[in-house]
Amino acid sequence: MRAFAWFLLLIAFSLGCMAVFSYPAWLLLHPHFNFPFPRIGERIGMLGFLVGFLLVARRLRLGDRASLGFGAPRRIYLRELSLGLVIGVLTMALVVASMTLLGLLDWHRAARLGGAGLAGLIAKRLLSGLAVGLIEETALRGAMFAGIQRESGTLLAIALTSVVYSWTHFLGVAHIPPAAVNPDSGVALLEATLGEFAHPLGIADAFLCLTAVGVVLAIVRSLTGNTAASMGLHAGWVWVMLVVHGLSAPDLASPLRFLLSRHDGFTGWLVLAWTVPLGFALRWFYSRRAASYRSSTA
Repeated sequence: MRAFAWFLLLIAFSLGCMAVFSYPAWLLLHPHFNFPFPRIGERIGMLGFLVGFLLVARRLRLGDRASLGFGAPRRIYLRELSLGLVIGVLTMALVVASMTLLGLLDWHRAARLGGAGLAGLIAKRLLSGLAVGLIEETALRGAMFAGIQRESGTLLAIALTSVVYSWTHFLGVAHIPPAAVNPDSGVALLEATLGEFAHPLGIADAFLCLTAVGVVLAIVRSLTGNTAASMGLHAGWVWVMLVVHGLSAPDLASPLRFLLSRHDGFTGWLVLAWTVPLGFALRWFYSRRAASYRSSTA
């Protein structure tokens, strides 16, 4: 559990950096750049995480390609990432289709976009999906997974990384106008960032859903031995979800509205219901695929 403890300290360190250094950074930057205080705080937290991640990875000997999830040869890695991306897009499209058939989404927003606007939205969301997949898979199912697996076994690595993966999605965004910024604003920003955890029942559906998604991705990572497939799946799911966010909104008048979480209007009981059978299907698929690859290279 030493590796897991180090990564928890890393998360706490990044949040502490945000609370302590956001106001000094704002004093330096605000006279020259019109950056909102919350954005500065978010970047400070990300920088703290990056610096800490490099130190932790070095201390725990997790800085090599295999530990970070990039152990497969480049050709194979890109092939598996691309396949995962396609599977991710297709499976999430089925989820969106079910949401539409159940009357959970209002698509009026899509009618206001022309062809060029739609193409631009799809391209930008693809880049966002790939960035999210790269960052989260490298940190969580790359280094953190490898460290926990090495010390405590695969099952615990799957469980712990999945809970942390879900937890990180509930770090909220604060709104602090420039006139209200003061020396205590960093602490206020931290409180707002963790605010959703003050009402656990309100996020239970999304938390369980995201934990299940994390378990599926971690199982795929454990079967394949690298993050190529999990990164592709992750990027594909995020890509579709972000496109849907840009084209629609939850239908608040739907009697089945409870199937979508209030956290993000997408995850929730319906996505959880899809994730369980999808997880079994992906486990079967990647078990056979990994076995076939190992036999062909033996």
